[in-house]
Amino acid sequence: MLWTRMELPCWCLLLLSSLQSLSANNDFFTSIGQMTDLLYTEKDLVTSLKDYIRAEENKLERVKRWADKLDSLTATAMQDPEGFLGHPVNAFKLMKRLNTEWGDLESLVLSDTTDGFISNLTIQRQHFPTEEDQTGAAKALLRLQDTYNLDANTISTGNLPGVKHKSQMTVEDCYELGKIAYSDADYYHTELWMAQALKQLDEGEESTIDKVTVLDYLSYSIYQQGEIERALKYTLRLLELDPEHQRAKGNVKYFEFQLEKLQKAAEEKAQKQEEPGARDTTEKEEKKKKSKQAFSLIPERRKYEMLCRGEGIRMTPRRQSRLFCRYYDNNRHPKYLLAPVKQQDEWDRPYIVRYLDVISDAEIEKVKQLAKPRLRRATISNPVTGVLETAPYRISKSAWLTGYEDPVIERINERIEDITGLEMDTAEELQVANYGVGGQYEPHFDFGRKDEPDAFKELGTGNRIATWLFYMSDVTAGGATVFPDVGAAVWPQKGTAVFWYNLFASGEGDYSTRHAACPVLVGNKWVSNKWIHERGQEWRRPCALNETE
Repeated sequence: MLWTRMELPCWCLLLLSSLQSLSANNDFFTSIGQMTDLLYTEKDLVTSLKDYIRAEENKLERVKRWADKLDSLTATAMQDPEGFLGHPVNAFKLMKRLNTEWGDLESLVLSDTTDGFISNLTIQRQHFPTEEDQTGAAKALLRLQDTYNLDANTISTGNLPGVKHKSQMTVEDCYELGKIAYSDADYYHTELWMAQALKQLDEGEESTIDKVTVLDYLSYSIYQQGEIERALKYTLRLLELDPEHQRAKGNVKYFEFQLEKLQKAAEEKAQKQEEPGARDTTEKEEKKKKSKQAFSLIPERRKYEMLCRGEGIRMTPRRQSRLFCRYYDNNRHPKYLLAPVKQQDEWDRPYIVRYLDVISDAEIEKVKQLAKPRLRRATISNPVTGVLETAPYRISKSAWLTGYEDPVIERINERIEDITGLEMDTAEELQVANYGVGGQYEPHFDFGRKDEPDAFKELGTGNRIATWLFYMSDVTAGGATVFPDVGAAVWPQKGTAVFWYNLFASGEGDYSTRHAACPVLVGNKWVSNKWIHERGQEWRRPCALNETE
């Protein structure tokens, strides 16, 4: 940990005050006795000067170690920047370093504002991640932990599936995650990460965070979850380390009192159960509790997380047998008559198809090159106000590319039109998205529902009839596109695209197309999509008479 206090001003003041005190007694030459006092003063000054030099050497040594560590880390990272940041722990630690630790270094390095390094660092810090970025990266780790059923030790040791750049978390990192959870009154995650910090301290890891501080958070978070006996156990351990800890002393008395109350209540309950007719009443109460618990669970959330983990609904063999791969020429389209595209059925209801090798690596790089300078935090349309706003359930940055900007974009738009047979003039521009650490987009519809009559009114092109989604990168772990209502999961595969209709031919919304982008566990996810609208499709996809056709 880098110290932030500067020692130089203190020593300067000491030197100046000593010299001032000497100058006040300018008759020293008249007294050898007084002159001997000067020797003692000088000796003290030399001792102080040596202490200052040692302090400065220690500072420079710490700065050198920090520079060597960062030099090694950045050398590794720059070999594969996106792959390195694809590991969520690396992304979190980057946020933490730039938001917190470089600021400590700035305070540590002794220099005036005209010094090259300090001046440059001060200017560059305007563009560093903020506290919000660091908190966001921390919450992403908690989200990944929940979605993919990961224990704290797995994340802390960096043992994530398919990682290239393994990175371990320090006690300080774990403690920071626990504190962020604590600030949100998320005592479940506070417990997990304070327990991990304590585990690493118990294993002998050196840290500026002491066990007493960790145990204080840990015991309180456990108490808040109703486990008083365990909270008491950790509080007693805290008192063994710091017998004078006032809050812990008070907590021990309180926990013991609460446990005594609970024990008495349990005894009274046992006595009542022995009385005639009490058993039936108790069973009814238990049934009520269970039904309430079942009601409070959100089935869609469970389905969504299961699908993200690859634990989704499996098709019956009969349904599976109806899915095919084929060469597709879109009714003998001239462009695809001699070189049809490879089409693969992903799901039957709703009908989701994947097209293989429909965008080249060169085209992908061009799209990313055009999009990167324009990437901004992705927004959602507020269903009540219709205003575009950011949301915690959509973690990505996006940019919009028009066909007239570059021939590659125009060519991609034409390709989508040729393959789908749908009009692109009324479609939205190509949206390019890059998902950040733990990037996701929770379950949502692409089309406007009946309770959102003005969803796309300003466009004047009707509702979103279909979605075309390019996968522009492979993802090492996570990042699937899932459809919770039907149990479908489509995994990213670079160079492919998936397509589905959001509306039935009648124009009614297909609610089974509700979908989500799972959090990226390891890797870097790039996608681009085209939302195709109703207007212009009248002769290309005629309206059906049946509402659900």
